[in-house]
Formats: sequence, structure tokens, C-alpha cells
Amino acid sequence: MPQTQGLQRDDDYDSSPLQKMLSSNQAWAEEHRKLNPTFFEQMAAGQSPHTLWIGCADSRVPESLITNSQPGEIFVHRNIANQVPLQDDNTLSVVEYAVNHLHVRHIIVVGHSNCGGAAASLAAATSPEASFCAHNGSSCLQTVPTLPPDNPINKWLQQLTKLAFSLGISTAPKDEALSLLIEENVKAQVENLSKLEVIQDAWQNPEAQRKELWIHGWVYEIETGLLSDLNISRGPSAA
Repeated sequence: MPQTQGLQRDDDYDSSPLQKMLSSNQAWAEEHRKLNPTFFEQMAAGQSPHTLWIGCADSRVPESLITNSQPGEIFVHRNIANQVPLQDDNTLSVVEYAVNHLHVRHIIVVGHSNCGGAAASLAAATSPEASFCAHNGSSCLQTVPTLPPDNPINKWLQQLTKLAFSLGISTAPKDEALSLLIEENVKAQVENLSKLEVIQDAWQNPEAQRKELWIHGWVYEIETGLLSDLNISRGPSAA
């Protein structure tokens, strides 16, 4: 059994990205203390974010950085391909807490260009095997055929792959097809959110301390660094 105590770090640890992260953190904290001596005291007192951001786990889409937001402004949930599965306790607990306890005013589902999860689902949905599966049950369609069907990645991307297949975009140029899938995926997750009991309750039974709740769909373009609104927002009037 490997020991967990007394382990020595790698010789190159001090020059590794991890050490750079620690050093950068110290510099960041010192800078914030200079600008606002009570900043961290305020942060420790509690949070009141205005928005829940549901985005992709992709390292190129750091929500606070690309929106120039400060700590405490955005409550965050990220996963592969910004999914909102209706039966996923991880996602549902985040939404429940954001809506009923933090009283956020906005929930934004954010997709992004060149999404690896979407690309994998598109490749599977437009493969020769996809046509075979269409006649033999969609359950045979695996997003990553080199992995077992019950692999976490295949299970997680199953619905996105089904969505890609349903769009009928196998003959479209790859870039156009991927962009379409990314947008349609955001729309599908906004739809999923709107079905949740906690969302319906917020829309139909507003409380005095809770302001109107809105759901939005955005896409981030990595090539330009810009966010775009898909104009599919939903709120109480659309419940």
C-alpha cells in the first residue's frame, strides 16, 4: 500500500505550474489588500451573487476572467459540454441552492466554440455506425467507441450525442455543424432548466425577498474572446 505521509515533492516542484499558482495567489491577495484592506473580511462575511453560471469545464473559458467579474458576483457550476441533466443531483443541488438560498436573479447556460464534448458527440452522430444505430435503437450509439458503454464520459455525453444525431447535419460542413450543435445544446439545456421544479416554483410562486428569475443562453467564441447572447431568455412571463 502506498504511503500517504512523509512524501517528498518532485525536485522540479518549485519551478512547476503549481508553485507559480501559489506565488501568483500571494501576489493577487496582497494587491487586493492594498486596494481594499477589508476585501477579504467582506468575502468571508457571506456571498450574494447575482448570477448562476452553468458552463463547460474547458480551461479556456474562465467565467470570472472573461466577464471581468469579482469574487462573490457569480455562483458557478461547470461540467463537460455545459449539460443540465434532469436527474443529476450535482447539477440540481447547485440550481436549488442558487435559486432558493442565494436568490440569484439570472441563470446563464454558456456554451463555447471548439467544445471538445460537442465535437465528440458530433463525430459519433455523423459516423457510419450512427445510421446503423438509427435502425437498431439509439442505445447502441457510443460517443467514444474506444471506451466501454458504461464509461462516465459515454454516459455523460449520451444525450448530447442523441441531440447531434437528431439535427440531421451529417452532410453539413464540419465547422458549421459543430457551431450549430453548440448553439442547439445551449438551447436544450435552457429548456431543461425551465422544466425543473425549483425554477417553475420560482416563476409561479414568487416570494417577497426573491426578485424575478431569468434564464439565458450564451455562447463564448474562443477565437475572439467575445460572448454572444442567443436571445432565448426565459422568465416568469414565459413560465
